[in-house]
This record gives sequence, C-alpha cells and structure tokens, in this order.
Amino acid sequence: MKDETTPNPIEQSQSLDRDCTTLSRHVLQQLQSFSADAQDLSALMNRIALAAKLVSRRLSRAGLVEGVLGFSGDINVQGESVKRMDVYANEVFISVFKQSGLVCRLASEEMEKPYYIPENCPIGRYTLLYDPIDGSSNIDSNLTVGSIFSIRQQEGSDENEEALDLLQNGHKQLAAGYILYGPSTMLVYSIGRGVHSFTLDPSLGEFILSNENIRIPEHGAVYSVNEGNFWQWDEPIRDYIRYVHRHEGYTARYSGALVGDFHRILHEGGVFMYPGTIKKPEGKLRLLYETAPLAFLIEQAGGLASTGTEEILDVVPDQLHTRTPVIIGSKDDVTLVKSFINDRKHEKNPAIATHS
Repeated sequence: MKDETTPNPIEQSQSLDRDCTTLSRHVLQQLQSFSADAQDLSALMNRIALAAKLVSRRLSRAGLVEGVLGFSGDINVQGESVKRMDVYANEVFISVFKQSGLVCRLASEEMEKPYYIPENCPIGRYTLLYDPIDGSSNIDSNLTVGSIFSIRQQEGSDENEEALDLLQNGHKQLAAGYILYGPSTMLVYSIGRGVHSFTLDPSLGEFILSNENIRIPEHGAVYSVNEGNFWQWDEPIRDYIRYVHRHEGYTARYSGALVGDFHRILHEGGVFMYPGTIKKPEGKLRLLYETAPLAFLIEQAGGLASTGTEEILDVVPDQLHTRTPVIIGSKDDVTLVKSFINDRKHEKNPAIATHS
C-alpha cells in the first residue's frame, strides 16, 4: 500500500522550481531571450530589487535607529514637508543605479529636475522614474508604505538636460511596478507581459516568485477614497459615493498609502480614486511617478485606469511633475464611476437618479 505521506516527486520538483524563480530569471523567461535588451531589463529589475532590500531593511529598524522617523525639515518640489525616509529612499535609488552602467537619468517626485549620471550616459540609454516612498505619512505610525517605479528608454541625446523626451504618454513605458513594505516585502512588476509578484525571502536575500499572471476581478466590493474630501469634489464623484452608500455589497477601505490600497484592489477587485477637487482639478498624484506606472500594471492585469475623461496611459504631461486625477481598478467599477461623470458632462438627468 502506498504511503500517503511520501512526497510526490513531481510536486517537489514544481515547488523547488518556484523557489528558484528569482526576479532577474523571471524577466529573462518572460522575454524568452538572452539578447542584450533582455539582459538590460533583467539587470535593471535586479537593481530595483536591491534598492527595495535596502529600504526594507531600514524600515524594519525604523523605531530602533536614530534619524529614521520624523520630518527632515526640508520642503520638496511639490511644496510638501519631507520625511527622513523620503530622503533616505531617494538616495538609495540614486546610489544603486549609479553602479548599474545602464541608467543615464533618474527622475523622482522628490527632485525638481532629473539626476544625471555622466559616467553611465555614454552607454546607459534608460531612465528610471520613481516615487521613493509613497505614503510616508504612515511611517511614524508603523503602517504600510511603498515605492513605485517606471522604466523608459531615453530618446535623443538630451544635451540640454531638460529631459523633454519624458513628456510622452504612458504607453512609452518599458516596465513598471511597485514595492510594498508590509508584513512581508513584495515586488510587483510588468514588462508588458502580464503582472507578476515576488516576495522577499529574508533567509535567501532574494525576491522569489509568489504569484504569476495576476488578473484583477471584473468587479469588486472595495471602494478606496479619502471621503474626508467629499465636499471638495465635483458633483459626479459625490453622486458615485452616494450611490455606494445606498447599495449593499460595497466596502470602504482607505489607508492613506497609494501602494497599499492599490495592492488590495489589484488582488480583490474594486476601485481606487483620488479625484481632483474644485480648487485643484488636476488632483494630487503625479502622472510620471505614480498614476502612469500603476495604470500600466492595471491594464496588464485586465483593469482600467482613467482620469474620468481620458485614459491615464493616453495622457501626455506638459512637465515632469504633472498631476492627474485617477480612477483605477476593476473594469466594471471604473466604468461605473465614469458613467456618473458622463451623465453630468452631457447634461442628462442627475447620475444618482440614473443609477439608483
């Protein structure tokens, strides 16, 4: 009689293969190539993984190491107070990519202009755009934060160092993703061939494949938005919120950290919104560093991302720090929010009556 406790060799082999699928190996498998371009992308993802490990280590000791928590006393280009971890994480990405030989420029929401690496520029034709720490207001409370990244290829020589070639739509991204610093550290990425997640195994010091070809449900129960801004929104967004308040099956979840809220939506379905306000119709989130990278991911996972009137990936920025409103998530849920906007736009009956 067969021993039921005897491990199945096939299952063992599959488990071992998963344990051996590192981030850099996965990129090469996705591209099914060992060409120079494929090796470049693999190496770039490896450098992002190294930056993630360094930031994760720092965050895990935040309450023990002096100079990690609190504000730095500086104001960034956005006019916002800078947290010490913002500064540290920004410097980590610069330091890591200085050694890559591949990246000529880094553009961050913490820097007014791109950071150039002259020694890389003769051969390095890539640009890294990133938000080093998203949700930094959560750090002092020991809540979830993240990093967002995007890779683009440099076009032209950029001799005047104005980086005008970056002022193109989100379809120009070669890769995009985010790092989630939570109970475990996760890295989620896409190179235009699906969305894949990796979990940092501290015992190996490697990001190991944990979920391949993630697909967002077409509809989800979660809506994620800062309802404290309710009276600052345009009426269509308020109409949508009234709608979910009046109908069963919806759950509000909002953490104040874009990466954490997006990660939930990606896996469970639903919609994340950060609308513009009457005073600031352009919204708060930055196109190149936040909304375009996440739009790239969500579309690869089968979802949608919109400003309410235009697809996020179609938006062309007029400057490096252009902001956009965002409605992102499951197809059905994003479409529903847009329907309220369209009802008002075409001066039909109030959307709340149309959908009730």
